Amino acid sequence: MKPIIARPGIDEAPAYYERYVDIVSGGDAYAFMEKQLENIPAYIKSISESKSEFRYAPGKWSVKELISHITDCERVFSYRALTFARGESIALPGFDQDVWIKNIPFDLYSLADLAEEFETVRKGTLLVYKNLSEEALLRKGIANKNEVSVRAIAYITAGHAEHHLSILQSRYFGK
Repeated sequence: MKPIIARPGIDEAPAYYERYVDIVSGGDAYAFMEKQLENIPAYIKSISESKSEFRYAPGKWSVKELISHITDCERVFSYRALTFARGESIALPGFDQDVWIKNIPFDLYSLADLAEEFETVRKGTLLVYKNLSEEALLRKGIANKNEVSVRAIAYITAGHAEHHLSILQSRYFGK
């Protein structure tokens, strides 16, 4: 049976993340993430390899870098959710997204590889959430010096991916 991950309360995540939570339509982050599992890899695969290094402005990430950022953040968010769902009380650190991007050998990655990587990571994320109890979804922990609930992390994960997909479509490809 698939879980339903209800929208978090305003006290379940830092205000900064509201923009990501608000992007997730409907009342179920799990269903939203399942739909993204179909749409995002297909969209990535539709991008021509010749456009993979395109940047819409100087100093902005390339298409490959943006896609990698989405996947890297999903890994971090999923780990945070699993850690807090399991009842761990240790505070988790933040990370510097720009440092991470600088240390990826993009010449070794094709867009097909990045689509597959996102798909694999997303399947793992869905498995993290698949059998969590309501109690586990409501557990909170400290990540990057902020308190956040497990279910809020689900919305942040889905909304973050959707936010960057929208940027990819509008600013990179004008759609």
